[in-house]
Amino acid sequence: MTDRFTRVLRRLAAALTAAAAVALAQAPAAAAEAGYPLDHFPTEKLIELASLQNGARLFVNYCLNCHSANLMRYNRLRDIGLDDDQIRRNLLFTGDKVGDPMTVAMLKRDAREWFGATPPDLSVIARARSSHAGSGSDWLYTFLRTFYRDSSRASGWNNAVFPNVGMPHALWQLQGMRGAIIEEIRRAGNGFERVVVTLDAQGRRTEAVTKLEGTHWHEGTSIRLPQPEGGQLSRALFDDQVGDLVAYITYMSDPSRLARVRLGVWVLMFLAFFTFVTWWLNRIYWKDVK
Repeated sequence: MTDRFTRVLRRLAAALTAAAAVALAQAPAAAAEAGYPLDHFPTEKLIELASLQNGARLFVNYCLNCHSANLMRYNRLRDIGLDDDQIRRNLLFTGDKVGDPMTVAMLKRDAREWFGATPPDLSVIARARSSHAGSGSDWLYTFLRTFYRDSSRASGWNNAVFPNVGMPHALWQLQGMRGAIIEEIRRAGNGFERVVVTLDAQGRRTEAVTKLEGTHWHEGTSIRLPQPEGGQLSRALFDDQVGDLVAYITYMSDPSRLARVRLGVWVLMFLAFFTFVTWWLNRIYWKDVK
């Protein structure tokens, strides 16, 4: 009976932990948001150590070349199941120590010259990008999967979520290359016109303009993204890898969250048990009182 009760408690704790992690990941904050609809980030990855560990590897290999995470130290990776030896062998660059913050070697003046701006620190980017449109995790998950080729940009890339972003597509070898179809309804004199810009997989641009009849049109822009071509990973596997990366970036914005969630679940369970015991004792005490 005791073993069965323990198993039930553990299953309940796991369910409450997952629910709390989902709620925290989707907590909104004020921020400006683009009009492109956000995809939902797979929040179950926030409590999967294997996903967080793979996300840390992806972050070091693909993001840390340009972006820093100065508020995060390598030794905090112990919280996701990595020991110091694994951190040294798999995640540290030559000369770095386990207690060092995740800094980047690129100079700020070089970054401004190459990209037009200094790449932002990613320590709390998952919290900074939250908005009414979705969580910061949703924003990052969509952003990293919606790059397309655009030869008019200095980097050769553009993004549906963050138009005219200066960042190139760091994961393009995994995802592949693609173009985009951008349709804009705009005013032209006393009427409206439709402008369709087609970008192929190399970023070459063609444009078609059509005069629209009537005045019932509304100005706006929409974008369609075809399937990428030539990537090392299938679409499903690429999305899974991006999910791991976003899970780690989300974890990095609040490394103590998992511990707080686990502790909170046990506190709530204790309070529920204590309430039951109190009710039962009260019932026993008063049952013979007339």
